[in-house]
Amino acid sequence: MSKEAETTTARSTLAGSSVNLPLERLRKKRADKAQESTRTATASTAPAAPVSGRVTYLAVKGELHQRLLDDLDRRGLLGADEETLTTIVREFVDQSLELQDLPLNNTERGQLVDDLLEETLGVGPLATVMADPAVTDILVNGPHQVFIERFGRLEPANVRFRDDEHLVRIIHRIAARVGRRIDESSPMVDARLPDGSRVNATLPPVTIDGPTLSIRRFGHRRLHCDELLQLGMFSPAMQTFFKYMVSGRRNLLVSGGTGSGKSTFLGAIAESIPDTERIVTIEDAAELILDQVHVVRMETRPANIEGRGMITARDLVINALRMRPDRIIVGEVRGGEALDMMQAMNTGHDGGVTTVHANSPRDALARLETMVLMSGLELPSRAIREQIVSALELIIHIRRYEDGVRRVESVAEVRGLEGSTPQLQEIFRFESRGRKGRQIVGEYVPTGIVPRAVEELRARDIDVPLDIFQSPTRNLHG
Repeated sequence: MSKEAETTTARSTLAGSSVNLPLERLRKKRADKAQESTRTATASTAPAAPVSGRVTYLAVKGELHQRLLDDLDRRGLLGADEETLTTIVREFVDQSLELQDLPLNNTERGQLVDDLLEETLGVGPLATVMADPAVTDILVNGPHQVFIERFGRLEPANVRFRDDEHLVRIIHRIAARVGRRIDESSPMVDARLPDGSRVNATLPPVTIDGPTLSIRRFGHRRLHCDELLQLGMFSPAMQTFFKYMVSGRRNLLVSGGTGSGKSTFLGAIAESIPDTERIVTIEDAAELILDQVHVVRMETRPANIEGRGMITARDLVINALRMRPDRIIVGEVRGGEALDMMQAMNTGHDGGVTTVHANSPRDALARLETMVLMSGLELPSRAIREQIVSALELIIHIRRYEDGVRRVESVAEVRGLEGSTPQLQEIFRFESRGRKGRQIVGEYVPTGIVPRAVEELRARDIDVPLDIFQSPTRNLHG
């Protein structure tokens, strides 16, 4: 088959796939913009190379990548391990270079293998920003507009995809590696990268201007509690307090906004769980990294194309109770599983930890009450609140401040109900003292109140130091 015929066949296959049907409707609209953006990207990434040469390399690489993915799909190897895929890609490139007179120079021919490997196994053009440890978020608003968050600020990135199809191939690859699917019938997906980074992707018609990709970065290793202390997330006294609360099997709720660092904090304080305990974790996309040896990780699953096979967080919480857990950690409660988690904490499964999106400790309690109602049971408001205040002992609220630093803003003890109102008692808080340039300067202040949980631990001969609550020492951060 001639090169022209092969190209026509590949393009016909691509146009007939369900993944790219929406993209056909965008091509005409975006043609001029894509051409201009390609010239801009070429000038910024390879100023010494002719524009036409760079575009030729991108076109050849794109065509070969599509043919490679088509071949892997036909052979059922899209989900193969990296060693197998590496071998296949190298053989494919060698055969292509041998059988076809590709318009590439020697440097580009050598680069082709590495680029196709990265495109097939990884995140393609995003590899450069993924390698920057200072980047915490990557936001792709189509093939020619990429933003990153670095040190708490959004800025445009010098990264471009070739076109919509190129971006969709990367999205499809990420989803396939974790057993998720994304196409026109299911145009949204939550997934994760091998390093634990959280990924959300959308396709048209959900996002009308083209495919998008959002990546919440996680490091190649998790941050430990001592490292978070050095970063100013909390004070030494608070670190000591968290250690005793977790090892003493108290029930904790971590609250905060999007990107505030709840999951990172949760993984750090979980260090205090003894190795002798069996831990079951439940997440939408498994990202918690724990040091303990006896850990069972569970992950939700969306419905398949027939609308079957969905596994919810509530299903997993119910199942976890039958797995003889010492600890149940729910990455985030966002629905009816809140009721099952509260009931587990109230029926002997002490030491549970979970997170919730909220703007304050009191708002976290209100959100929990709403989510319990989402379970479908018609319970009176007072009964729900009694369940919540009986189950939870401590709420730790985290906030990302304007200077980009994530701090524990408040630590509050749940004291019970007064009438029908849950009572909270603040134990620690962060007090801002102003700014030093862009950085916020403040201190972590103990309120002087000794939590009831500490008194109970000391009654069990667990010697929690009381001076961490009374010390007037100022823990300046800034």
